[in-house]
Amino acid sequence: MPIWPVSGRAFGRAPGMPRVLLYGAILAGVVVVLGMSTNLTLLALASPPGDALSSRPAPRGGALVICGGGGIPDPVRDRFLELAGGPRARILVIPTADRVADRPEVEAVLDPWKDKGVASVALFHTRSHEQANNPEFVRPLTEATGVWFGGGQQLSLTEAYLGTEVERQLNALLERGGVIGGTSAGAAVMTRVMIAKGRTRAEVTEGFGFLPGVVVDQHFLKRNRLGRLLSVLTDHPDLIGLGIDERTAVVVNVRNQLLNVIGDSYVVACVPGPEGQSSRLEILRPGDETNLVRLKEAEDPGLAIVSALDIESR
Repeated sequence: MPIWPVSGRAFGRAPGMPRVLLYGAILAGVVVVLGMSTNLTLLALASPPGDALSSRPAPRGGALVICGGGGIPDPVRDRFLELAGGPRARILVIPTADRVADRPEVEAVLDPWKDKGVASVALFHTRSHEQANNPEFVRPLTEATGVWFGGGQQLSLTEAYLGTEVERQLNALLERGGVIGGTSAGAAVMTRVMIAKGRTRAEVTEGFGFLPGVVVDQHFLKRNRLGRLLSVLTDHPDLIGLGIDERTAVVVNVRNQLLNVIGDSYVVACVPGPEGQSSRLEILRPGDETNLVRLKEAEDPGLAIVSALDIESR
């Protein structure tokens, strides 16, 4: 599968995050961006609900839980299971991104899910395109209420499942109101334009496209990936970039593309401005709610970057 190289704002303080580390991440990100000669405007969050993007049709129902890696906090896991049916949830865990997926010890990834006491939890894994089209192999997906993608290498997921009956059944799961979640690599595959790798410059390929109009980057603040995400938006200005930090998730209602944030840190929405205008960042804290229409709407391009002290006081 080809990989195409692509070329190429500050954050509130997470609970328990030392101020010096947070400001260091902010300044480092600004330096990277200024090095790309990108004009930026940072705006405060504005989040009334609204309709989905009319030009980006989404599935008729269901939800996505997109976690930025670094461990899955209980509120994230619990929300995923609630959306999957609570005690009646039938969960499949896909460990294919992980190198240990082919080893017996992979069974251990099920333990945190089994501890929640849902109806069923099972592994679902292959590296064979042929098997991913086998009706008997795919059958558990037709009965699942929730599917979780584990972390590792996102290309391992798309190489195994993209364009197969597995992918079609994942979309059918969303259509019938189920939930798909993932962490780290499992977050990256949620969008059609998928970041495959790269440090300050991203290399992208095709992901599953469960969330239209968006590109996701994970481990966002922890690994200072602002420049990497902006490099994708340079070539894809029609997309919104969601930078999701570790132990944090975006929960998406795919019917109306309403987003809310849960977990321990922040999500940064990067919104390219119209041609000739500044880009902007929206800082989404745990408990914040917005939608893709509101994020996409044009704001006042004359607003200046908010200072770190202003952000600290919010």
